[in-house]
Amino acid sequence: MSENHAPFFNRELSLLRFHRRVFVQALDPQMPLLERFRFLCIAASNLDEFFEVRVAGLKKQVALGNDSPGPDGLSPRGQLAAIADEVHRFVDEIHQALLEVLIPQLNEEGIHIRPTAQWTEPVRTHLRERFRQEVLPVLSPLRLDPAHPFPRVLNKCLHLLVALSGPDAFGPTRGLAVVPLPRTLPRLFRLPPEICTDSHEFVYLSSVLAAFAEELFPGMTIEGAWTFRVTRDSDLELDDDDDLMRAVSAELPSRRFGDEVRLEVDARCPESFQNLLLSEFELASSDLYLHHGPVNLQRLQQLVDEVDRPDLKHPPFTPGYPAELDGSESLFETLKQRDILLHHPYQSFAPVTDFVEQAADDPAVVAIRQTLYRTDSGSTLVAALERAARAGKEVTVVVELLARFDEASNIEVAERLQDAGAQVLYGVMNHKTHAKMSLVVRKEPAGIRRYMHLGTGNYNAKTARLYTDYGLLTADPELGHDVQRLFHTLTGFGRVPEMNKLVPAPFHLHRFLLERIDGEIAHQRAGRPAQVRAKMNALIEPGVIRKLYEASQAGVRVELVVRGPCCLRPGVEGWSENVRVKSLVGRFLEHHRCFAFENGGEPQVYLASADWMDRNLFRRVETCFPVERPDLKARLLADLDRFVNDPGGYELRSDGSYEKASPEVSGSAAQAGLLEELSTGTG
Repeated sequence: MSENHAPFFNRELSLLRFHRRVFVQALDPQMPLLERFRFLCIAASNLDEFFEVRVAGLKKQVALGNDSPGPDGLSPRGQLAAIADEVHRFVDEIHQALLEVLIPQLNEEGIHIRPTAQWTEPVRTHLRERFRQEVLPVLSPLRLDPAHPFPRVLNKCLHLLVALSGPDAFGPTRGLAVVPLPRTLPRLFRLPPEICTDSHEFVYLSSVLAAFAEELFPGMTIEGAWTFRVTRDSDLELDDDDDLMRAVSAELPSRRFGDEVRLEVDARCPESFQNLLLSEFELASSDLYLHHGPVNLQRLQQLVDEVDRPDLKHPPFTPGYPAELDGSESLFETLKQRDILLHHPYQSFAPVTDFVEQAADDPAVVAIRQTLYRTDSGSTLVAALERAARAGKEVTVVVELLARFDEASNIEVAERLQDAGAQVLYGVMNHKTHAKMSLVVRKEPAGIRRYMHLGTGNYNAKTARLYTDYGLLTADPELGHDVQRLFHTLTGFGRVPEMNKLVPAPFHLHRFLLERIDGEIAHQRAGRPAQVRAKMNALIEPGVIRKLYEASQAGVRVELVVRGPCCLRPGVEGWSENVRVKSLVGRFLEHHRCFAFENGGEPQVYLASADWMDRNLFRRVETCFPVERPDLKARLLADLDRFVNDPGGYELRSDGSYEKASPEVSGSAAQAGLLEELSTGTG
């Protein structure tokens, strides 16, 4: 096999396999039942974003006439055909799991979603009253006829298609109407205990609408009512010459009406009406997905939140707090003596917010520089930055307005910080600022000193309870100079400066990775210890993959943990016999990036905000930084070994399939072990 025909997996199909691994958690009988239900909803949500972004992008390429094959040999049109084939089976499996596995098991636990046929008279009376009081006032039935064309359908908004006959106010008729279901309405109505046989009983909103639709169309006969939903292209189209905040603000409403990419319809809907909808939205039959259950499963996570059954959920836990931060001295005094490594969610995110809060209130601090990609509403960290700016400190914040689906929240944060007097910048056009950096400049008796937090994840206290990430708190002078230089590059003009320790993208990181792998090849050939171990969310970039193949061919052992899409094909004779790839799916979303190079017996360990993808290495501002304190480095190496050897992980085979290392292990054993070791307990 030649260099030009190296074995690659298709990125989109590999991403779908990750979504399937998420779905498989819903079938794990060892996992708490409501957590399994949550995983089913997450899998459906993942598919929504897959169509909004990935499928939409492929359709754009087809529309532009691009029929060139990628590294895997598939053209955009070929990828769309393969995706449709895969997802149609996937959707059927999701609904089969819901209706034949999870719903019956929920019923056994006294948790019911009652179909219309099981409504008692008290239930029907209660729901009719709720329909009149809560639902009817917010509905707008829209008739379809020559004077009333098909309405604009919002992205992912549930709609009811109603077939009618009988005496209309304007004469006898047979016709159709569309009823949009506002997102303000819950997708499940909980029944009050006085009319329930069990303590947790719900009905679908769609069932309520279908049952009482005649009240929307008085005097008419309802021939049928079926839910449908349209998924649209959700990428924003921006002009490089526009003011970025105004451009994003102006474009956000258009996301609701982007080009159609998928149509989901209740499987009971007659074929003639399915074809009518396809024609209206200018979609092909392959874009139609029939649901043998509720349309829009994502919103059913409401059930998990509303059912108070701790025995059917993961036990709560309290994140641990590093012993080095005992509260006896300020963070800055501690960081003068030692670096602090944080591992979320097993350890608390509080030291990160404390770092910025102490900086905001410390009179010795003269400047704070901060990147924000995704942060939580009501963020303590943002409030601290506002307080620091109002106190007269120089506060500079790089807010990435184009963090997909968080644009509106980020605009609000940017405006708040500007109002407080902070200097707010929106990153660099055509290069998202994905780096996770916080820099505090402190004026001390010995002179100016810089303190930093560098991380693999976002400054978001909520997701820090759900995503696995590392963070490094340090006062390393060389890193401090590097971080300051990178901030100056982001906010000003000039050539990219040389760095001491920081390895930023899009400037140096790709070359750095190739050089580190080349170094391992050289060590292997010289008979010295050589190995590449790396953990990331995605491995896509062809240049890095080819270099890993080269390392394998030289005899270097390559151990990779790739949560999501992986285009590298392991176990191919002559290419990748020495490469092993594992994927972890568990209670928490694996999110950290950690890279280790054996370096002849003197390992080098790096943390990063970047995955090994084209976009991260060439089109984003990212950071990669060393962890040098021996005990922290040893801790990271031990974690990598734990991840690589997790018996609950999935091994990637050379045919693209994933096989669980030990099927009897539920979830991730590595996550369970870290939770036990680093948190302060569960339950």
